[in-house]
Amino acid sequence: MSYILALDATTEACSVALLTGEQVIEDFQVIPRLHAQRLLPMIEALLAQAGVSLAQLDALAYGRGPGAFTGIRIAAGVAQGLAYAVDRPLYPVSTLAAMAQGAWRETGQQAILASLDARMDEVYWSAYRIEQGLAVLQGDEQVLPPENVVSPSGEWLGWGSGWRYASRFSGAVQTHSHHVEVFPHAQDVARLAMPLLAAGVVIRAEEALPVYIRDQVTHKAAG
Repeated sequence: MSYILALDATTEACSVALLTGEQVIEDFQVIPRLHAQRLLPMIEALLAQAGVSLAQLDALAYGRGPGAFTGIRIAAGVAQGLAYAVDRPLYPVSTLAAMAQGAWRETGQQAILASLDARMDEVYWSAYRIEQGLAVLQGDEQVLPPENVVSPSGEWLGWGSGWRYASRFSGAVQTHSHHVEVFPHAQDVARLAMPLLAAGVVIRAEEALPVYIRDQVTHKAAG
C-alpha cells in the first residue's frame, strides 16, 4: 500500500492530504495570508492523526501553480524540504488540473473549464476532460485577459475564481453552469500524482519546480 502526502497553497485556501490507495484524509482551510504559519503544523497534525511518519511515505506532491506567487513558493519550499529529508520522489501537479479533478469529484461533470483569477485583469485558464477518472489537459494552460478566453466547442462546467469575469468571456464560451467560490484541494493533487508513483516515475526534489505561467511578476512599490 502506497502513501502520498500532498499539499496545496496556491489560493486563499491551504490544504494537506494523505492518500492511501482509495482512502484519503484531508485538512482543508481557507486562511488567506496564513499559509506560511499554518502549513507545517497542518502536515504534522494530519500525519499524527493517520499514525503515519514521514519515513513511511512513498512520495510527496504539491500544487505547483499557477496561482498566488507567494503560496506557490511556500508549498514548493515545504514540499522540497520534506522530500529531501526522507529522500522520496516529489510530484508537482498543476493547480488547474487539481481544480478540474475536484470539479469531477464534486459534480460528476467530465468536461471542465478551470480558471483562476490571475489579478492584473487576467485569468489563468485551461480545459480538461476526465479520462479513466483523471483530469487530462486539452490544449495549453494560459494566462490572458477575460475577453480573450475562448473555449473548445461543446458544453462545459466552469470552475474557479476566474469565472467572476464570466460576463467578459467570449460569447463562444458555453457552460452547464459555473462556480466561482471553489478552490483546489490537496486530495486531488494526490490523486493526480498517484499514477506517476504507480508507473515508477521518479522526480527528485530539486527537479520539482513551481509553474507561474506569467513570466513577469509585478511588485507594488512601497508607498
